[in-house]
Amino acid sequence: MRDLTVSFRTGGRDVRVVDGIDFDVSAGGTLGIVGESGSGKSMTSLAVIGLLPPGAVRTGRIEFDGGDLCALTERRMRAIRGDRIAMVFQDPLSSLNPYYTVGMQIAEAYRSHRSGVGRRAARRAAIEAMERVHIKDAARRVDDYPHQFSGGMRQRVMIAMALSTEPELIIADEPTTALDVTVQAQILDLLAEVRRETGAALILITHDLAVVSEVADNVLVMRQGQMVETGSTEQIFSDPQHPYTQDLLDAVPRIDDAIGELRTTGGDNR
Repeated sequence: MRDLTVSFRTGGRDVRVVDGIDFDVSAGGTLGIVGESGSGKSMTSLAVIGLLPPGAVRTGRIEFDGGDLCALTERRMRAIRGDRIAMVFQDPLSSLNPYYTVGMQIAEAYRSHRSGVGRRAARRAAIEAMERVHIKDAARRVDDYPHQFSGGMRQRVMIAMALSTEPELIIADEPTTALDVTVQAQILDLLAEVRRETGAALILITHDLAVVSEVADNVLVMRQGQMVETGSTEQIFSDPQHPYTQDLLDAVPRIDDAIGELRTTGGDNR
């Protein structure tokens, strides 16, 4: 990504919600994009897959396999979105259709990018994808509905859907936010496993530095739509250069904090 900007026209002027973002992520690598709510990190991920809200204007260059995603028509972008670039959203319950079984939804996602594939083959692909993310008894559970799964299992279903087309890039937008810490750890382990086994690149969007430390090779810190700091995970955590990054690290709860003490990020624009 080179000099990405996303802006909206409001009140007679252009307001930039993403301003000059640059990063690289290679096959098999993981980039963690971290920042507080409203920092522009999710808007950056939506810019990659061409799903920005109506009225948004995107400029810059997003290179993928030698081409510029910003220059593609919507028709060509649809062929890439969900196939070569897959997205795992924050809330699987709202992303899954309650009226259809999870197997039907995974199979439909698979068939939409595999012309000529029949229903039986797509069903087999759905079961295999569910097995890949360690959903037990997948051959039976493929006919269950989203409400019959726990929050963590629904997130596994979303990852299975993303994996069904064997994408080269997976974008996970706050995939563990609504989960308890035990299930969160399981999902992070699963994403790391997926990356190792498939060789796909992973962009992990989160507000949680602890999540980033678990799986990311490199980190991009964002605030108010801009890049604050970028570097290897080791460098960011051991020697942060920007005061805002230091504030984020200080705000992470520690076991030796005094009871009742709450660290927060600074309120200025440093």
